Amino acid sequence: MSEAIVQAIDLTKEFQRGQTKVIALQSVNLAVDRGEFVALMGPSGSGKSTLLHMAAGMDQPTQGRLIVLGEEPANMGERDLARWRNNHVGFVFQAFNLLPVLTALENVELPLKLTALSRARRRENAMTALKLVGLDDRLDHFPRQLSGGQEQRVAIARAIVTDPDVILADEPTGNLDAASARDVLQLLQRLNREFGKTIIMVTHDPHSAEAASRVIHLDKGQCVEPVQV
Repeated sequence: MSEAIVQAIDLTKEFQRGQTKVIALQSVNLAVDRGEFVALMGPSGSGKSTLLHMAAGMDQPTQGRLIVLGEEPANMGERDLARWRNNHVGFVFQAFNLLPVLTALENVELPLKLTALSRARRRENAMTALKLVGLDDRLDHFPRQLSGGQEQRVAIARAIVTDPDVILADEPTGNLDAASARDVLQLLQRLNREFGKTIIMVTHDPHSAEAASRVIHLDKGQCVEPVQV
């Protein structure tokens, strides 16, 4: 029997923009099983990134529930949430979010500094993650010395270095050329197929969505059936 690793139940998110109330998500119900590679698709403003951020505990629902790995991030205190996120969730940003003053190795090692691992073990784990993404020859390079595709692979290495249960990727190919985007998508597929990582990826690109095993379409904050052409 499959295990739902992420489950949204009547999930609603509203926020104020000036005098206007904006409904980012409205009564969303969905489930992502352990080991799935799911793409969240939809136009800009459809609620894709909002849903991803809530799954990572970066935002909270207005109504409804979002259960991740049997926990509700919205109910956690700040310290417990930071610990839970560091142990269980890897987040990949569109803009890479690498620290320019740190090398690739140091950027990947950052999440491990919140653990009890020794410095030597942290370094070893970071090197292993960089080797997995094919950048073991770029350990001492700074972000400015890397291509966009290499920077995103460093960001993925940082996301997986703690061996998370779920990887959340927000438009991971949005800032990349076609060849680099293909490499990143192949890497995500490998993490899913060979290492069993559950991946939820936000994208507006149908070609990127083809890398996933299932596509969930959002429009105006609601799950919709894809339009048949």
